[in-house]
Amino acid sequence: MTNDPTKRNAEEPVQPDAAQPQTPVAPAPATDKPAADSLAALVNPLLEGLLYPSESDEPVTFVTCYLAQEAPLTEVQIKEWQMVPPSTYVEERPASDFWEPVLTEEDWYGDDEKKRTAAFNQLKTVLDQHLTGQQLFRQGNTEVTLYLLGRLTDGTRAGVQTMVVES
Repeated sequence: MTNDPTKRNAEEPVQPDAAQPQTPVAPAPATDKPAADSLAALVNPLLEGLLYPSESDEPVTFVTCYLAQEAPLTEVQIKEWQMVPPSTYVEERPASDFWEPVLTEEDWYGDDEKKRTAAFNQLKTVLDQHLTGQQLFRQGNTEVTLYLLGRLTDGTRAGVQTMVVES
């Protein structure tokens, strides 16, 4: 036993200070951030200046979705999530439909197009590492909003969205 009150032997029990009220300490959360916040921190820098090509090149943004069930999402759920009228056209397509126009490098591509393709490849790699069960939904007709959503390890849904113009 030591005589110095600021030092104690590791074998000595810790005595609570009677003057200080003892409050229970909650266990630390498993992670400091929800999974969606962690993914956003990885994805958002990749999205800076990234445009999805169509008749009108549009930005790609990170999104989260409150629908956390294990079953795949439905068109009706996407309409409810986006609070659009039931008559709004929404269809599910293969997730590969999102990537095909942006991952294929054409012979005629210049430096800007090659950089865009590389950026989309990097984005796909990150999303594939963190999102399972990815689904692509198209909402609208001429101005079509694309939602590429998947499940994070904690069950929440997140992904990216953009718009394509099709005439």
